[in-house]
Amino acid sequence: MRAADTGVMPMIKRVLVAALAVAASACLASGAEAADRLRIAIQKTGTASWEIGVIKAHGLDKAANLDIETTELASTDAGKIALEGGAADMVVEDWLWAARERGLGDKLLFTPYSSALGAVMAPRDSPVHAVADLAGRSIGVAGGPLDKSWLLLRAAALGGGLDLTKEARPSYGAPPLIAEKLVQGETETALEFWNFSADLEGRGFRRAIEMADIQKALGASGPLAMTGYVFSEAFAASHKDALKRYFAAAAEAHKILGEDPGAWAPIKARLRLKDDAALAVYRQRYLEGVPKRTVADEAADARILYRRLREIGGQELVGKAKELDAGLFYDPATGE
Repeated sequence: MRAADTGVMPMIKRVLVAALAVAASACLASGAEAADRLRIAIQKTGTASWEIGVIKAHGLDKAANLDIETTELASTDAGKIALEGGAADMVVEDWLWAARERGLGDKLLFTPYSSALGAVMAPRDSPVHAVADLAGRSIGVAGGPLDKSWLLLRAAALGGGLDLTKEARPSYGAPPLIAEKLVQGETETALEFWNFSADLEGRGFRRAIEMADIQKALGASGPLAMTGYVFSEAFAASHKDALKRYFAAAAEAHKILGEDPGAWAPIKARLRLKDDAALAVYRQRYLEGVPKRTVADEAADARILYRRLREIGGQELVGKAKELDAGLFYDPATGE
């Protein structure tokens, strides 16, 4: 029996070693093929979900070996909390907020997503046509007192000697609430996000003050993407290639939305639009906002705008940093 045992035991040992080797190889292969996970927190009423929907519908995520997980949140503040709490890898936010947080020590990065801006919306017969006309009037502000467009509008007004926080009557709230207040006549004007401005256009309201014009008045040389993807330096360092693949997929999604009218069918359904004319306004405004400049050009204009905001409004508008941190803008093509 001992002789037989001695023959059997080495055989069993060899079989076990081989099985373990196969299992280890399978695990390694599985690890190599596993898609990189990206957790993105987006606003429920925002437009990043349109882009991500196109990425998934056309299999661009799988082609890029990415596993994109999205969490739709009710407000921009919830997205900020998700990023800071580690529940999300990226959020869609504005660079003014990212710069403010970076000035407080959070090493955040920003990649441009959209230069589409909203407007101060008003009824067609409203006497409001310029910033000075807002004096003494009520204005609903979508997104809160630190919203990018509100900070820009305040800066432009202060440059003309008008403090909108004291000489107008601002109220703050989520974009759908502010839009409804304007429709119901509860506020004379509304500073809205671009997609809600597009909706109000379709309902008979007009763009009384264009935020793109405000940008230019403050020194921007071209359309500046205020909104983008925000993530930490640590995440960028550990997911450099995954970010490059994601933004390449996003660029392809932009192209599809620009060339294929059929790609807008799910968006039309999501927005519950009844006719193609309303959808055409959304499509026009969205495509106008797709960044067409280099990240370096965007960053250069952002520095000009930041400096102007600080000159006019000080820390209250931009936070403690005297200059926009040169390391804030991140170019996924170069990883810097």
